[in-house]
Amino acid sequence: MATASPSSPPPPAPQAPPRPPWDPQPAEGQPPWLRPTIRIRLTVLYGGMFLIAGVLLLWIIYLLAAQAIKEGSELPFKIISASIQNNGCPALPSTGQASQDEFNAALNTCMRHQRDLALNTLLKRSLLALIGLAMVAFAFGYVMAGRVLSPLGRITRTARSVVGSDLKRRIELDGPDDELKELADTFDEMLDRLERSFDAQRRFVANASHELRTPLAINRTLLEVQLSDPEASVDLQQLGKTLLATNERSEQLVEGLLLLARSDNEVVDRKPVDLAEAASQALEQTRGEAQAKGVELRAALEAAVVQGSGVLLERIALNLVQNAVRYNVPKDGWVEVGTEVRGGHALIVVANTGPVVPAYEIDNLFEPFRRLRTERTGSDKGVGLGLSIVRSVARAHGGVITAEPREGGGLVMRVAIPV
Repeated sequence: MATASPSSPPPPAPQAPPRPPWDPQPAEGQPPWLRPTIRIRLTVLYGGMFLIAGVLLLWIIYLLAAQAIKEGSELPFKIISASIQNNGCPALPSTGQASQDEFNAALNTCMRHQRDLALNTLLKRSLLALIGLAMVAFAFGYVMAGRVLSPLGRITRTARSVVGSDLKRRIELDGPDDELKELADTFDEMLDRLERSFDAQRRFVANASHELRTPLAINRTLLEVQLSDPEASVDLQQLGKTLLATNERSEQLVEGLLLLARSDNEVVDRKPVDLAEAASQALEQTRGEAQAKGVELRAALEAAVVQGSGVLLERIALNLVQNAVRYNVPKDGWVEVGTEVRGGHALIVVANTGPVVPAYEIDNLFEPFRRLRTERTGSDKGVGLGLSIVRSVARAHGGVITAEPREGGGLVMRVAIPV
């Protein structure tokens, strides 16, 4: 959609700005079952200790059994003469007679062979039993670690469910007065202090809203009445216009500060909001200012529905488009606004021509009262809270905002909000 000055021919359609590659999805981390959680570490610790103790116990039993079998296998007598029928001992002759010394030596050899066979059988069966018990021990350790750490899981779930606008939940852990209960009670006390702090902040915002808006509205009314007086001098008229502009700037600053304070909390009352509709409203509200500055507005809007606050999400689009129009080139500038759904996120992308922005200045643009190469003064384009409000609202919806310099000047702003 192009907007051109009535006194000049329509400019040729500029090419769409290149979009740098960007993926709003977070980098994939380790699978949940590979995370070195405390439960896994306790299971490995319990199971490992049992396994080490079992190996030591098995080794001690093996040594004691070997000593006992050795002492018990020594014959307290000698064979003088006997007939032999071998049933498997390789040291004895199969049949026939043998001398006394040969027979006794062969008998001792057979006894040692039987002892070694019994010890090997004992060792193999003990190792199999140890492996089975180790598996049972690891499973039992995993279950017991889960029971021991269940209060920590309750604390974690409560911490995740607590948001800035809902601090009523408490852990209220029952059980013995141990370290975990002390931790839970300390967390509940911290939530009490946070709740009182947030309540005080909300009351301050409400009181400040009334106390700051009222005198500014009275000043504006008085100035407008004075400017409507036809008998006022030229100097008085000029002074009134200057004071009225200053008062209007103060009103914008107050509104921006109050909106920034309210948007710092997570949005609880969420409704379906189409970012394409919010961007379309922002374009309509900014069209007059864009025409006055000779900036072309272009839109590529696709449906991108998220759960959130319609007023705050529309403020995101309006602030981004206003900034893109105001901080643009003096001639043949353009602003492109796009919305889409990609990678599980709803995106609103605003690209514009403008002055060259160094990469190291990007982070400063999102700080309150910070502008490009200026701190607080020297700009009539706003009060320096636009991008701060955008970042705060995006965070309140669980999203992020990123900015990238365009080659040749200008910025590409991207807001990603989970669908």
